[in-house]
Amino acid sequence: MRFGQWLGVFAFIISVYILWQIHQIVLLVFGAVVLATVLNRIVILFQRTRMKRGVAVGLTVLLLLLCIVGFFALIFPPIIDQVQKLVDLLPLSLQRLRLWFDWIQTVVPQQLVDNIRSLEGMTQNLQNWASRLFSNFFTIFNNSLNILLNFLLFLVVTIMFLVNPAPYRRVFVLAFPAFYRRRVEEILSECESSLVGWIRGTLFDMLVIAIVSYIGLLILQVPLPLVNALLAGLLEFIPNVGPTLSVFPPALLALLDTPWKAGAVIILYIIIQQFEGLILVPMVMKQQVSLLPVFTILSVVIFSSFFGFLGLFLAIPLLIVVQIWLKEALVKDILNQWQSKEQKKEQEDKKQELISQAVTGEIYMNEVDNRRKGKE
Repeated sequence: MRFGQWLGVFAFIISVYILWQIHQIVLLVFGAVVLATVLNRIVILFQRTRMKRGVAVGLTVLLLLLCIVGFFALIFPPIIDQVQKLVDLLPLSLQRLRLWFDWIQTVVPQQLVDNIRSLEGMTQNLQNWASRLFSNFFTIFNNSLNILLNFLLFLVVTIMFLVNPAPYRRVFVLAFPAFYRRRVEEILSECESSLVGWIRGTLFDMLVIAIVSYIGLLILQVPLPLVNALLAGLLEFIPNVGPTLSVFPPALLALLDTPWKAGAVIILYIIIQQFEGLILVPMVMKQQVSLLPVFTILSVVIFSSFFGFLGLFLAIPLLIVVQIWLKEALVKDILNQWQSKEQKKEQEDKKQELISQAVTGEIYMNEVDNRRKGKE
């Protein structure tokens, strides 16, 4: 390899290393781009009413902030109140669990009793875990502050992208060779359409899951049915993992009442997840974006392993973008155009044959025209 090639490889390795070191910021920027892409559709709707873009952007951001504040105002006070009740009732709940375990020991085989005893030991350590949690208050506060700062950065970058997206898109397109820039514009447009379709389908799924969860929890008379239903709808945004996490709060609240009700909540959420996975998601996403289920699960596992919570949260939009770029840039523009030497020679021979035929036909037509002119 020549010096220039070695220099290019070295620069590529350094670039990858730098990107890995700032991958959290890169993911935040990507999330901001996704949110700005979706909000831009709302801005365009406002602009169709002859509203100026600055006013439309301000109104869209105001609606977004109102939705965020309204959600937290609705969900956090009941959760804080319920956590306080949970702390107060924790000794009584542990006593109920011990009585329940004693009853189970009289009706189940000895092998299962040993497993349940290990579970009982785990519940006895619950209070110690809670005390350790409160002792690490400053660590939790520091992490919460970092999350808040990252969220503010996310909102600021989103608003900057939303106010004037054209220059940022132009800078990204200019990073490609001149002959490929028109193609990059087409791929970016397809990414935009797919992301908007995915968000539209996901919001519909979240609404349906929240309504179904609310009705089920209301029938079972679980405390805070609205809060738990909203939480189930919100966690629907995280594929595969979110629906599983959403079952724990209502199950714990039901366990404070009666053990059988906690089992009923778990069964309810299993039924809801089956309805979501077998009927709702395939029906909705088929109309919005084409994603294979296996790739969806693998993307969640891979991105969460590499990038943590942000990777888990952004796994599906990352998969959509990566899939479109692989399909359009790699498959269509490179692999489908890849030809062997024999195929290239055959194609070149055909071109030469067509050119010679065209030239021969043109010469013949010129001779015919000259004969006609001579007769005249």
